[in-house]
Amino acid sequence: MILQQVRTVLEQAGVVFEPGLSADEARRVEERFNFVFPDDLREFLMFALPTGKGFHNWRDYQSPELSKALSWPLEGIWFDVQNNAFWPEALGAKPAAESEAFECLRARVAQAPVLIPIVGHRYMPDRPRASGNPVFSVYQTDIIYYGANLEEYLRNEFNAYFGTNEHRIAQGVREIEFWSALAG
Repeated sequence: MILQQVRTVLEQAGVVFEPGLSADEARRVEERFNFVFPDDLREFLMFALPTGKGFHNWRDYQSPELSKALSWPLEGIWFDVQNNAFWPEALGAKPAAESEAFECLRARVAQAPVLIPIVGHRYMPDRPRASGNPVFSVYQTDIIYYGANLEEYLRNEFNAYFGTNEHRIAQGVREIEFWSALAG
């Protein structure tokens, strides 16, 4: 990804940038939320920190908005369990007691890669730590791939500013434990 080119295009789309995170700031965020930024997301956030147009301001890592965004995937799945008769097959039989069902779901989501909010309800898993993780759109159990990697996601999200109206997902998207099954 050519970081300056991506920044320029996103600025044309109205995204506001601050100076990138320092290595120390990135480490503090990771410690606070118990995840590790994948390499390409870390590189992007350390190059220039997007803070406008729904992007999450990682510099303000004490913000309740970040905690809320990180809990959104579990809360959305739980909403569909309670209201739409959803239960992931991978969890086996659904416990009869609501508290047990929630604990079973919470424990499974806690084992899965953490979904790191990018902008709005678009998320990138923290594992593997290498570049190239897909970006998911997560709205309750409506979980879909929105890009095979960070660059493709940004090109899809801001496609008109990249000079195309095409929304594409490359072949061979990396499988992500738990989340890919829900997106399937």
